[in-house]
Amino acid sequence: MTKAASPALRFSKMHGAGNDFVVLDLRDGTPAPTPALAARLADRHTGVGCDQILTIEPPRAEGSVASYRIWNADGSQSEQCGNGARCVAAWLVRDGAAGDDRFAIDSPLATHTIERVGNDQYAVAMGVPRFEPAQVPLLGFARARDEYLLPLQGDTVRFGAVSMGNPHAVIEVGLIDAAPVERLGNLLQQHATFPQSVNVGFVQVVDPRHARLRVYERGVGETLACGSGACAAAVVMMQRGRLERDATLSLPGGELRLRWPADDAQVVMSGPAAFVFEGEWHA
Repeated sequence: MTKAASPALRFSKMHGAGNDFVVLDLRDGTPAPTPALAARLADRHTGVGCDQILTIEPPRAEGSVASYRIWNADGSQSEQCGNGARCVAAWLVRDGAAGDDRFAIDSPLATHTIERVGNDQYAVAMGVPRFEPAQVPLLGFARARDEYLLPLQGDTVRFGAVSMGNPHAVIEVGLIDAAPVERLGNLLQQHATFPQSVNVGFVQVVDPRHARLRVYERGVGETLACGSGACAAAVVMMQRGRLERDATLSLPGGELRLRWPADDAQVVMSGPAAFVFEGEWHA
């Protein structure tokens, strides 16, 4: 007896400043992808190819338009994705589910206010940064520090640490193009100091209003952009007085604007969201 073919899975391919996504509409009750299917979809040789899969689902909070979840390229789930939030917002506007210039969506962690600030530009309230080591989480340190020192293969790595809903280590470098992104990124992600692994950002301050950034993400590797990583790098540099509270971060895939008016305020990230193509996945 011939096995019935699985129904086609419709998707949208999108990107935010080069951080690319496969977006699935699951509001009709279609099951979420398994980790194995997420990894197959994300494969750049045999799948659609992306950094993360985003699933759009019914809202969880009253007043929200929809919720979304995030799968990394290796099939693991993530708590936060700033570039993904903007792409979900743009998808919902095109779909007609979000017709206003200001609305809310639910990430795996919280409800985020979205503001449409241009034809393909969205601002996302990303939450209040958390610096306490237990909140990152970061083991071996009792209280928050401006800079942490960690012996690593004969060297001492200096980094800032913050949670934007997911863990980040931020390393300031003199020349971003020469930063050992893959080597240090891998070592820090595997280190016991970070029990949930960590996204590692390498930031070069160009002037008080502008910095350059590269990010090595959990479950993905280096990406062209990372929204939560841009938030993390910005707030660490702002706390040190290296950046002003309204600054632009240039990533390999594009630019993001970061505003953090006060230590107890939410970080607001603004940037592009673009559609690439539509398709169907036939398992």
